[in-house]
Amino acid sequence: MSKQRIKQIIQSRITEDGMMETGIKGVHLYRVSDSMRCAPAIYKPTVVAILNGTKEAVLDGKSFMYDNSKYMCCTMTMPVEAGTPEASPENPLLGVYISLDTKVMTELAIEMQNTSGALKRPKSSQIPPGMALSSWDDNFTEALLRLLQLGDNPLDTAILGESRLREVYYSVLKGEAGESAMRAFGIGNEISRSIVYLSSNLDKTVTIEDMAEQVGMSRAVFHRKFKQATTMSPIQFAKSMRLNSAAMKIATGMKVNEAAFEVGYVSSSQFSREFKRMYGQSPKQWSSSNQLSPEMMRRNENYFEQFQQSAQLPTNMID
Repeated sequence: MSKQRIKQIIQSRITEDGMMETGIKGVHLYRVSDSMRCAPAIYKPTVVAILNGTKEAVLDGKSFMYDNSKYMCCTMTMPVEAGTPEASPENPLLGVYISLDTKVMTELAIEMQNTSGALKRPKSSQIPPGMALSSWDDNFTEALLRLLQLGDNPLDTAILGESRLREVYYSVLKGEAGESAMRAFGIGNEISRSIVYLSSNLDKTVTIEDMAEQVGMSRAVFHRKFKQATTMSPIQFAKSMRLNSAAMKIATGMKVNEAAFEVGYVSSSQFSREFKRMYGQSPKQWSSSNQLSPEMMRRNENYFEQFQQSAQLPTNMID
């Protein structure tokens, strides 16, 4: 019943495709009515809850589908491919996008870790720790409903928004994605911090040694733990981040050479080779088949702008 009420709230507030602010920092409602095949994307630390339809994310060749039975929790910046394979005007994708505030998540995670017996670790899962799917348990559903109900009253939103959002974060940490979130935000979050460093320096040459040094690990230990957390080696991960970022820029109209330069490539031929190896097409071929039409850009201009604003890289990861 609570989940149906959340769906009704979204349907009543957003009737056109795009992303809509709720008045609570980092919390947006969104609607997509176009079927879109998976394309390169960068997932930031977020929780995405789907109330209608199905969303797909592909990480290192593995596909993850989530809908109103499981929500997605991405605890680290991850290079993925994402799409909405079943969305249509008759059956649009409806969801809630929650950008995770690193400071609040870190405070909660450490407080829970320091409180004996506060958290029972979920059973281990084959889902990569950096991106986890979690069932809609009662705690999460009720917390999300209470959060979205604030939108009916601006005063309630201003006064209670932060505390209700904290309640949602707490329900995520207690749920099936809790182990993933603890690894990213709690004590021992070295891999998350190394990814923040890499993401902030995509236009520079960053080596494994640089990343390991940032978090005080040896190269060998860092390599092993990084692959456990992301399923990819640091080099593979960095290349995916750069190429996905470039592909997203090209899709919005940026010239291929400019996109390559902005993600750290100095050789256009090397960029073209690695791009084709990953996506099966040269950058120019990919641009011709994936660049958004003027109509699509017009319809989604506000969506892209708000998405980028709500998904900024965290800068307050603790040391």
